[in-house]
Amino acid sequence: MPYVVRDESGQIIKLLAHESAEATEELQPGDPTLLAFLVRARASDGLHNALAASDLDMIRVLEDLIAVLIDKRIIVLTDLPPQAQQKLSRRYELRSKLSDLGEIVAGLDEVSLP
Repeated sequence: MPYVVRDESGQIIKLLAHESAEATEELQPGDPTLLAFLVRARASDGLHNALAASDLDMIRVLEDLIAVLIDKRIIVLTDLPPQAQQKLSRRYELRSKLSDLGEIVAGLDEVSLP
C-alpha cells in the first residue's frame, strides 16, 4: 500500500512505497485523494505531454509511409490485418472529407459564420 505525505492544506504532495518518518499515512490504492494526486502528477508532467504530442506526429508519419508503400505497390492494403485495413480506410475517408471541405472553403472569397 502507498504511503503519503500531505501539505498544510491536506493535499498529497509525495507518494512513497514504504513507510518513513515523513510518510506514516497509508492509503488504499483506490482512495479518491490518491487518485486525484496521481492525475495531477501526470498532468503536470511536461515530458509526458511532449511525448504524447510526438506520438500524434509519428502517427501521421506512419500513415504517410503506409500510403507511399501502397502507392509504389510494395504492399497492398489487403496484406495488412483486417483491423488495420479498417482503421486505414476510415482515416483515408476522413482525410478525403476534410480535403473536400478545404477546397470548398478555399474557393470562397468570404466565409461568414453563423
